[in-house]
Parts: sequence; structure tokens; C-alpha cells
Amino acid sequence: MARAGVFFPSRNPANFSRVSTIVHSVIRSFLGICNLAFGHSLQTLRRASLARTSALLFLFVAFIQTKAADIDLAKTKEDFIAGKYKEVIEQCREALNARLRNEDWHLLLAKSLWTTGKYPEAKEAISAAERGNYYSVRIRLLGYHIGRSAGDLEYGQRLLDEINALGGSRRFGMETADLVALGEAAVILGADPKLVLDNFYTPVKRNDPKLREVYIAIGNLELQKHDYALASKSFQEGLQKFKNDPDMLQGLAEALASSDRKEMLRALEKVLEANENHIPARTLLVEHLVDAEEYDEAEKELKKIEEVNPNFPEMWAFRAVIAHLDNKAEEEERARAAGLKYWTNNPVVDHVVGRKLSQKYRFAEGASYQNRALQFDRNYLPAKIQLASDLLRLGDEENGWKLAEEVAKNDGYDISADNLVTLHDSIAKFRTVTNEHFVVRMSSREAEIYGEDALALLEKARAHLTKKYGMELTRPTTVEIFPEQKDFAVRTFGMPGGEGYLGVCFGNVITANSPASHNMNWQSVLWHEFCHVVTLNLTRNRMPRWLSEGISVYEERRADVRWGEKITPQYRQMMIDGKMKPIADLSSAFMAPPSGLHLQFAYYQSSLVVEFLIERFGLEKLQNILRDLGTGTPINDALVAHTAPMKDLEKDFKAFAKGVAENMGTDNVWEKPKRDQDGEVDKTWATLHPENYWVVTEKAETAFDATKIDEAVPLLEKSIQIYPGQSGAGSAYAKLARIYRDQKEVEKEKRILSQWAKHDGEATEALLRLVELELDSKDYEAAIRYSKLLLELNPLHPLPHRATAESFASEGKDENAIKSFQTVLKLEPPDRAEVHYRLARLFQKQKSPEAKRHVLLALEEAPRFRAAHVLLLELIEN
Repeated sequence: MARAGVFFPSRNPANFSRVSTIVHSVIRSFLGICNLAFGHSLQTLRRASLARTSALLFLFVAFIQTKAADIDLAKTKEDFIAGKYKEVIEQCREALNARLRNEDWHLLLAKSLWTTGKYPEAKEAISAAERGNYYSVRIRLLGYHIGRSAGDLEYGQRLLDEINALGGSRRFGMETADLVALGEAAVILGADPKLVLDNFYTPVKRNDPKLREVYIAIGNLELQKHDYALASKSFQEGLQKFKNDPDMLQGLAEALASSDRKEMLRALEKVLEANENHIPARTLLVEHLVDAEEYDEAEKELKKIEEVNPNFPEMWAFRAVIAHLDNKAEEEERARAAGLKYWTNNPVVDHVVGRKLSQKYRFAEGASYQNRALQFDRNYLPAKIQLASDLLRLGDEENGWKLAEEVAKNDGYDISADNLVTLHDSIAKFRTVTNEHFVVRMSSREAEIYGEDALALLEKARAHLTKKYGMELTRPTTVEIFPEQKDFAVRTFGMPGGEGYLGVCFGNVITANSPASHNMNWQSVLWHEFCHVVTLNLTRNRMPRWLSEGISVYEERRADVRWGEKITPQYRQMMIDGKMKPIADLSSAFMAPPSGLHLQFAYYQSSLVVEFLIERFGLEKLQNILRDLGTGTPINDALVAHTAPMKDLEKDFKAFAKGVAENMGTDNVWEKPKRDQDGEVDKTWATLHPENYWVVTEKAETAFDATKIDEAVPLLEKSIQIYPGQSGAGSAYAKLARIYRDQKEVEKEKRILSQWAKHDGEATEALLRLVELELDSKDYEAAIRYSKLLLELNPLHPLPHRATAESFASEGKDENAIKSFQTVLKLEPPDRAEVHYRLARLFQKQKSPEAKRHVLLALEEAPRFRAAHVLLLELIEN
């Protein structure tokens, strides 16, 4: 089948291409055997008897046809996809020896040799293929990659130049597989990805929807540009047509890695079921295990990769990462050198090492590796954008933003770079609140409202925590507070997402969501993150995640009883059931947890380990552990050196945790009730367990819903007595407060609401109601106290500012009242005229000209505001 004067192989192994190669092979082989077997020339053969020649030809053709039939191209392709690389190499060599000329045999042979790390042999195979397939884009594209792996960059570049020429002169009439390869080459050559998608991939997918390669190419292009959501959709579309295809499943896993580790692991499991030798899948699994600090398991996977390809550069890069984290400098350099064995200036090796070190919060070391990668290839964009992020996290903003802009200019479709550049424009509009120790950036509006409060809180945290842990900070801490969650995510992770995160600390830089985007206690968030500043600096960012988070949560609880993770009935049951992670494996609890509850429990358990270490061995021992980590000592070695053997430590901690769980109540109190077939609590069981929390609470809820108030009240009170730490709008506190409110039992309502606010650091509903009640009862001191607690949750809520202003005004504290009313105005209240009027009255008492300005502003808002007219006349007369 010829097009434009070039032979193009068909994708169907049973069609003309297969027949023609067999016929050519028969003719050549037959003539050769005649010469060898009989010593006759062709002329002599023609003079032989016709019967003898015909019989011989018949037998030989039959032999060759049988041999060719044994070599099934479709089956060999399936074997390659299944990871049977040795078998594929044998089959391809047999086919090529039999003169089967379909270029797919060359491709499969070279690709299998390349995949198994036989780079020089792969280069020989692809060189032979490209010499005999003058117009094959696929062979030249594979040759480009193989040439680079073998260290012959000039060879690879020559083939890429040939592809470029072919794309300009012979694109018309190309097979769809070659068009896909041409699109991949165009991306390498720097073509606009959208044009590649529109001009190559989309038309191919439309015209040949059963072409596997086009779905992989589209998904990989989206992965390269960090568009993980779109890549996920593309691979899922491909999987609908090619079920359980390992390459597509691996691409899907990579797309999910940053957003859903659990689904990523499921996809990888399917990949390895289909192809146990799939190197990219095992590499992604290694990356996950390194993130979870399961280095022994990661090494097991690396050995499996080595069995397939002992020269795989990324395998050696991950070994260098593990050696670096284990403070084994010589092993690290040996691994790096092994990764550069053939391609001696491959930027990928240093980029991977640096990227993983940065993800371990070792940004300075990570940046150093990215600089090494850029020394090999100054245009290697993945290293540039990673270095930009590292520098921004290190506080080198000038160079960080400059690099991000450079990447965005060179690649307008790199979403990570584009996000950072867009974010830079937003941050440029922020206001800075600063002092000797902190640089706090936030939106201008928020800076006016609580900027100074944030600075004061950070100063308090700094004074307490640096002294406690013996850490002297030598440089200011930068804190950036984002009113938009997506901006926080881009600054923190480079991409939108990360909805579960409220704040992140990189060492001397903190990023946080503002109260405008979440309902968490913003003061506890900043306290938590600044604690990371202290411990990360003390350990030079060399600490496991569990210990870092554990200390911060522990210090939250120490700073305020309402802050930080505390034991809950669910946590208690998990502790009793033995569902805690061993200390030595605790960081893995943060990776791909089964649910949000399990993730929060990881934070709580980590803090409980810290509490155990301090109570059992003392704060000084913990400080020594942190200092040892700073010198590169592995965490388990540091723990053993300053506490007890690991086996004893694990045993003692379990006993400690069990004691904490039992202090919450006996098993009778927390045992889940026996239920009947309708799901109701068994009455006999309930009678035998009258103090059971679940029995009491369900009875209370049933009575409350049925408005049986006399029954509900004592049950709700008892529920609180059993578990005073309950929280939220569905708690017994909320239900009981509602009952007392309806009954107009103000003092009882206050009592329950104050109890609720005392235990729950996020009891917004309770605090709002308490402020109203205290204002009504003219207890201004209490109103101010509850308003301050409310402002810890949301300084952008107008009610606490209004209540504070009115309380100060009623107490004659005019200056404080003026300041609070001015803050109310910044929050755009619906009754601006009334606020201006109140300010005018306060300034009138001070005989300030501001009085007239505010009364005029009140009248501008409400021209018929009679009281404001009266006040204006008073001011004019005076």
C-alpha cells in the first residue's frame, strides 16, 4: 500500500504488508538456499528439471509460510504492553531474520531494548531501522529518545531535524500513527500545544478512534502542562476503549497523584496486574512510598525496577533521594553517578532529586539540585519552574518571580507557571503589615481590619515558642494571607486544589487562608504554622511529617484549650481497637488515608505521641531529638538515643494512649448499642446500659424532634455531662440552648452557650447569641469578652465589631468606640448611615471637625435621616 511514493505499513498484520514481506522473503531465501545447498547458479537452476524445481519451491514456500505464521505481530504487541520484554525481543529478532519488513518489528525491538536499559543495543537497532525506513516518523521519534538515553545527543537531534523536515514536506498521506508521532515531535520542537492538539491529535482521534497511541499522547501532553484534571479525563476516555490498558492507567494514576492518592494507588494496582514490569508505574509507587517515609518499601520497589532496567535514570535518582534523607552523602553521589552513566548531562536526574527534596521541605537543597540540572540544560523548563517555587518558599521573591515569568514566556501552556504569574499580579495589590520580626501580606481591606491583631498574635507566638524550644530566629518570617482559596493553593502547591489545608509553613515563609474563605479559628491556624517555623528552623527542615505536625497540634492545645485536635468518641474507639499507626510508621498515616476522619486522627495521634514524649522523658529530651534531626540523624535513631529502645517506646506509648482513651469513660459508656432488625436500639440492651452515651443521645434527639421538651432536657443535660467536648450545630449544647431560648430562660441559655463556647473553638453560633444576650442585659464587659472570642473565628463579621463599639460607647470609652465603629464601616454594613451618625455623636463630644464630616456622610446615605439633620443643626449652631 503506497502513498506519495513511500511504503506505509498497515496496522492490520493480516493484510498486504504481511503477505508482501513473506513473498519477498521467500524469493530471496529460496535463491540463497539453492546456491548454498546445490552449488548451482541461477542459470544452472533454470536448466534443472522442471519437476525437481517445482517440488523444491513448493516445499520451501510451505516452510517459510509456516515459519512466518508463527510470528504474530498483534500478539507481540500485546506481549510488549504486558511487559514481556524478553519474549518480545526474541520474537522481533526472529521476525526480522525472517525478513518480515513491517516497521513495527523494528519499533518493538528497539523499544524493548530501550525499556530494559540496553541503550547501546537499542541505538543499534533503531539505527538499522531508520536506515531502511527513510520516511518513518515513529522510528525517528523513538530514535531521538533512545539516542539521548544512550548519551548520543547529536544523533537524537539529527533524527528530530529529519522529523521536522518530514513534517514540512510529507505530512500529506501519513498514517495516523505517524501523525501522532509527528505531533509529539512538534511539542519537543517547541510548537504551540494547542495547535498540536487541534492539528494532529484531535483529527486523528476523530478519523481513527481505535488508535491507542492518540489517547496516550493527548493525556501525556496535558500531564506535561500540569493540567491534571484534563489529563484525568483524557485517560479515562481512552480506558473506555482500551480497558485496563496499563499505560493509560499509569497516566491516570499520575494525573490523580496530587489530588487523590487513594484512587492513584488503585490505578497503579491495576497497572501492575496488567504489567508487573511497568517501570513508570513502579516509579510512581516509589515516589508515593518516599512521600510516606516508607523507605524500606521504596527500596523493594526500586529493586523490582532494577531487575527490568538496571540503568533507569529515575531509579537511581530516587536512590539518591533516599541516601540524602538518610544522610549518606557517598551513597547519594554514587546513585547520582549511576543515573548519569550513559547520558552524562541528563537534567532529569538532578531535577527529580531536587523536586523530592523540596517536597520534604528541604528547599535550599532542592534548589541546589535544580541549579545543577540547569547547568546541564539551561532551557529545561521543569527545573526552572521548580526552582522558581523553591526560591519563593525560601523567601527569595525577586529571583523566584523572575524565573516564573521566564517559564511562562517560554511556555504559555504551562499551567503552573501561568498560575504563579497571575498570582504575582494579585499579591502586588496586597498591603504589608510589618515589624522587626514579621512581614505580613494580606488584602488591603483585611489589613485594615485585623492586620495589627495578626501581627500581635504572631509576636506572642514567637516570644513563647522560640524561648520554649531554645531557637533563635535570625531572619524575619514572611506571612501571606489569601482571601481567595485558589490563590492560597497556587502559592502553596503551584496549582488550584488543596481544599483541606488552612495554612502551610515552608520554614521562614507561611501561607494561610484568610477567614474570608473558611470557618476555622484563624488565630489557632497562625499559632500552629508559626510553631512549624520554630521546629523546621531548629531541625534545618529535616524532620518527619508526624513529628512536625504533632508538635504544632500539641502547642495549639497548650496555648488555648479550645484549639487543636482533641479526643473524640471516634478517636477513642480507634485507639481502643488498636487502629493507631506505629510511631516508626506514623508519617504514612498522612498519605492516602481511607477518609477525612483518618487524616484528622493522624494529626491527633501525632500530637499524642509528642505529649507522651514530653510527659515521660521531658521537654529537654524532645529538644535534643530535634537538634539531632538537624544534623541528619534518622528519626528512629534520634528517638532511641534520647528515650528508650523502639520496641519499648512503641509498647509504652500504646499504654499511654489507652489510658487517655479510658479516661474519657468506660467501655459501657462508649460501646455501640445492640440494635434490632429495624435499626432501633434494643430496649433490653438500653435498659442494661442507662449511662451509655449513644443511648442517652439518641433518646434525647428522639424527644427533641418530637418536641417532648420535659423528656429532652434532662437527657440533653446528661449527654453533655457524659461528653462535654461535643461540638457543632447538632450537639446537645445547640439543642438545649434552643429549648431554653424558646422558653425565654435567658440565664439557662447563657449557661449552656458559655459551656459550649468554652469547649468548642469554632462555636460561632453560640458566641453570636451570647453577644446579643449580653448587649440586651447591658453586661458590656461580657459582650466585649465574647466579641473578642468571635473575632478569633471571623474578624470580618460585623456583629462583634458593632457590639464592641456599642459596649465601649456605653461605658464612656469613646476612643475605643470610635475605632470599633470605624472598623464596622470598613465591613460595608447595611446601615452605614446609622454608623456614621454614631461616629458623628462621638466626635461631637470631642469637639472634633470629624463630627460634621460624618453627619454629612450619614445624610448622603439617608437624606431623610431626621436625627442626623438635628445633629447637623447643632453642629452648625456651635
